[in-house]
Amino acid sequence: MSQHAHLPARFDHVGSFLRPKYLLEAREQKASGQITPEQLRLVEDKAITEIVKFQEDIGLKSITDGEFRRTYFHIDFLEQLGGVKTDIPVTIRKPDGTEELAPPVMRVIDKVTHAKQIQLADFQYLKSQVAAGNTPKVTIPSPTMLHFRGGRAGISKTAYPELDPEFYDDVAKAYGDELRSLAAAGCTYVQMDDTNLAYLCDEKMREAARQRGDDPNELPHRYAKFINKVVAQKPPGMLLAMHLCRGNFKSTHAAAGNYEPVAEALLKEMDLDAYFMEYDDARSGDFKPLRYLPKGKTVVLGLVTTKFGEMEDKDELKRRIEDASKYASLDQLALSPQCGFSSTVHGNNIAVEAQRNKLRLVVETAQEVWGST
Repeated sequence: MSQHAHLPARFDHVGSFLRPKYLLEAREQKASGQITPEQLRLVEDKAITEIVKFQEDIGLKSITDGEFRRTYFHIDFLEQLGGVKTDIPVTIRKPDGTEELAPPVMRVIDKVTHAKQIQLADFQYLKSQVAAGNTPKVTIPSPTMLHFRGGRAGISKTAYPELDPEFYDDVAKAYGDELRSLAAAGCTYVQMDDTNLAYLCDEKMREAARQRGDDPNELPHRYAKFINKVVAQKPPGMLLAMHLCRGNFKSTHAAAGNYEPVAEALLKEMDLDAYFMEYDDARSGDFKPLRYLPKGKTVVLGLVTTKFGEMEDKDELKRRIEDASKYASLDQLALSPQCGFSSTVHGNNIAVEAQRNKLRLVVETAQEVWGST
């Protein structure tokens, strides 16, 4: 059992922000060959400097780069691991006759390795922009993302005739190498973003897992052991958190359902420091699953939606925090938006000013509930 670290404040956020128009335009210019990757990075630097100030002006204590260097919250990281390949996106025709670009699919085609330092340079720039007293936070996808979507069929049987323990050990070692690289540069806070455990709360997703040959009742416990292999390699002094996401593409969600099917594995078996759990509407169910939260860990209640601009009522937020405290101690709770504002480059259907107002609401509400710390 690791010694659990504490969040920088009782208010936090998941990490991604709406991209400014000039950054989106620069990304398009790079894709068409009009500017170089180096020129794009300079534009990203400018945008990150601005989003750091945006966060600090609001009063946030954990500061991210807004995921401004990414297209997708997970693929841009995972495809840089050795042994992982991303298939080229294809255009699919929907039943109504319209066309859309299907999300890229990742496959494990060889042994998974930490082929290079993935977030190091990005973290170093972020750290250089963050004011003293605040904490730069790195967001990375959960290692379970390499298994759940494709299941056994998405992982080479040549490289991994058996998944357990070789595949899980190799992925955990790659993640451990990345965490050590970040820690050596001064990183003390990493958040892993995970859709899969939240998807396993949804019967449609559970059936899809069955169709891939997995048992949805067994998977959460297997993933707990998987995550703990990563936690075992966590450098001393680093806070390791997980965000549970039900989908966040252009203000849509992909899954619904109470956390009960995964709560024990998630909260009791995983040796993480903190959990960001979505509770912004009825699709997330009640707070009863929080009864599994052991002492020393924190649940960050995602009560404020990032999908739409309508503002939540502060008194209602306080009431819901009180409801949650019936199942987990108030001292083990914190407040945040339920997800990022732009998990992919496309962004949610929300205005920049609403983004600002919702984050201020989170900070103010948390300060009134827990005090200034």
